[in-house]
Amino acid sequence: MTFTPSEFDYIRRLVLEQSAIVLEEDKQYLAESRLLPLARREGFDSIASMVAWLGAKRFDGLQRKVVEAMTTNETSFFRDFHPFEALRKSVLPELMTKRACCMGLNFWSAACSSGQEPYSLTLLLQEYFPALPDWRVRIIATDLSAEMLARAQEGRYSQLEVNRGLPASLLVKYFRQHGSDWQIREDLRRRVEFQILNLAETWPLLPPMDVVLMRNVLIYFGVETKKKILSKVRQLLKPDGFLFLGGAETTFNLDDAFERVQFDRTICYRVRKA
Repeated sequence: MTFTPSEFDYIRRLVLEQSAIVLEEDKQYLAESRLLPLARREGFDSIASMVAWLGAKRFDGLQRKVVEAMTTNETSFFRDFHPFEALRKSVLPELMTKRACCMGLNFWSAACSSGQEPYSLTLLLQEYFPALPDWRVRIIATDLSAEMLARAQEGRYSQLEVNRGLPASLLVKYFRQHGSDWQIREDLRRRVEFQILNLAETWPLLPPMDVVLMRNVLIYFGVETKKKILSKVRQLLKPDGFLFLGGAETTFNLDDAFERVQFDRTICYRVRKA
């Protein structure tokens, strides 16, 4: 059920062309694990036969499904914990003081996958910032995958997914059980705006951002694509706004207009003052 090196090269080129994501040569095992279920769902007897169909230039939406299968990233509620602590203890109190006159905040969760990150932010605001219902708060969540966004909009998660990072007190308070699944309350789901967005392509119009969560996604791009993305983030971020990247990511040697800001064990970035 595996495929040949040339077939894997085709998949790598397809993913690069349509998403700018660099699929390393040692990721064939990952491609096999993700594409085999897709091949079966689409009626193929093997990954190789699916690749042959794709190679025949039959543009029936299957290419998009392959790219989405290969660009779906790992996620969980309150992932890595410390960035959310920095938001709760330092970043949000500072921003709320500065925005008290206009009473508005904009957040962007980029590459949100199945939605745990923007919903974690929603829960954080709901639980610890009781004054914010009187504010104009926008939480925009984007992803390349239409399938992931559909899942995120539904806000429904398995027991295993809610067990990963979600405190039991928040689960009981803000989720409703449906059989073995849990669904976040409708009023909280409505607070998140989900949109399709390919970070490597033209972005739709977005409002100036106070906080951008672009965590654990730049690692999948080449250097030039990273630079272009960071440049666009810099133009979108308010002068005193904050950019959160993943623990293995940095703006260093990519965009010197950013400076590091550290809150306890969390490093984030803001635009360097002129």
